[in-house]
Amino acid sequence: MKSSAAPKQSLSSSIRQEKIQQWVVGIILAIGGLIVAIPFIWMILSAFKPESEVMQLTPTLFPEQWTIENFHNLFVNMNFGLYLKNTIIVVLWSFVGLFLNAMAGYAFAKFEFKGRNQLFFMVLATMMIPGQVTMIPVYLILNQMQLTNTMAGIVLPGLVGAFGIFLFRQFMITIPDELLEAARLDGASEFRVFWQIVLPMTKPILAVQGILTFIAGWNSFLWPLIIANDENLYTLSVGLQLLKGQYGGNFALQMAGSTFMVVPIVIIFIIFQKHIIDGYTISGMK
Repeated sequence: MKSSAAPKQSLSSSIRQEKIQQWVVGIILAIGGLIVAIPFIWMILSAFKPESEVMQLTPTLFPEQWTIENFHNLFVNMNFGLYLKNTIIVVLWSFVGLFLNAMAGYAFAKFEFKGRNQLFFMVLATMMIPGQVTMIPVYLILNQMQLTNTMAGIVLPGLVGAFGIFLFRQFMITIPDELLEAARLDGASEFRVFWQIVLPMTKPILAVQGILTFIAGWNSFLWPLIIANDENLYTLSVGLQLLKGQYGGNFALQMAGSTFMVVPIVIIFIIFQKHIIDGYTISGMK
């Protein structure tokens, strides 16, 4: 009896120690996460403070006097409504590029044509070239096409990307060819096969690419700043930089601009973070 009781006590003791370790690790991570989040929380709450409260010697976390005057100034005096409209246009066109990436990935995955593998390797090779290297050639090309300082010049270079094509191609390879052939034998056109069969089967990749596309479009800064000379074409990121230059001493206004810029991204990431992780996991398994 003693010999059988000893292993049970040892097992229960190891389980108890494991739970204690999990609690300790959880507490440490929670404290670390709170420390990291404090500046972000302070930024959001400071957006609702008057400038005098932000600049007082004894800082406060929660506003003593809540106000939305800072956000009002952003849209009335700082043209943030126009910047928001331009950013939404960039994001919407980026989603058009998302479907172009899907079409290219489908072609590389399911069509046989001469030079397919070589062309795909060339697409992959572009992933090793930093975007800053290609900015000058792209700018010169758009300048020859008279597309500088236009919304078309802002959105065209970002319509397609090697990473998106690669991700779609790797996933679409796993779709059975017999399923596509059956649809073609039933009289479905190639576009209908792609739209009604292939795209619904690639929902995980569409989800992760959609999220990354939104984040990239929402945060677009360097290219709109380079290609556009007219302030009416600036995006939110460029407007936020202008805010920092023109109102460098108004920290409450800067906190409001940063909050308006960052919070939507955080909300999107919190809601869809599972899809982002799953998408990268799927791409790594192919």
